[in-house]
Amino acid sequence: MDSYFSNLQKDSLLWLPEHGIGYYPVKESPYDSAYFDKYVKYANTSMGIKLTEARVKFVDKYWKSNIVDIGIGCGDFIEKRKNSKTFGFDINPKGVKWLCGRNIFFDPSKQKIEGATFWDSLEHIHDPNPILRNVTNWIFVSIPIYRDAEHILKSKHFRKDEHCWYFTNKGFLSWMASKGFECVEISQFESILGRQDIWSYVFKRV
Repeated sequence: MDSYFSNLQKDSLLWLPEHGIGYYPVKESPYDSAYFDKYVKYANTSMGIKLTEARVKFVDKYWKSNIVDIGIGCGDFIEKRKNSKTFGFDINPKGVKWLCGRNIFFDPSKQKIEGATFWDSLEHIHDPNPILRNVTNWIFVSIPIYRDAEHILKSKHFRKDEHCWYFTNKGFLSWMASKGFECVEISQFESILGRQDIWSYVFKRV
C-alpha cells in the first residue's frame, strides 16, 4: 500500500459509503474529574432532566430487570431508574469511584448481563465487541446518525478527541445485526428534545 495513504489513515476518518460505517482512530482520553463534573451540569439542566426521564421510560417499556449502563456520565440514569437493579461501567476514575462507592460497578466485558444501555457511549468505544458478546437480551442505544461523510465532517458530533464510530441508520442496523441483535424500535425522542441528529434504538438478541 502507498505509504502516504497509509499515514493518512492514522489520523483521518475512514468512511465506507457502501456500508454506511466510519471509524476514526481516537488517541486521546479526556475522561477525568472535569469530564464527570461537566455531565453533572448537563444532568441538572431542564433538557437533562427531561432526557433522563425519557431514557428511563424508553428502557422500562421493554425491560424492567437488571441492566448495566455503559459510560455513566455522572450516574443520573442509574439514580433515576429505581424500580430495579441498575449497574454501571465506566473508565473514568471518578465514575468508577462513584459506582464502587454504591457497590454497583459491573464490567460486562468479563461477565454476562441481561441488558445494557449505551447513552452517548457506544461511539466512544474502540472495540465494543467484548461487551456486546456478553449481553444476553436487550441493548438500548442513543447515538449520532449521519446521512453521509459530508454530514459527518460538518457535524458537531465529529469529535476527534472522543468519537471512534460513525454510522448511517442503515449502517448501524447492519452493524448491530452482525453482532446478533435485531432492532425492535427506532426513536428520535432525543432530537425532539433538542439534541441534534441523535437517534435512539432498542435491540433484542436474536
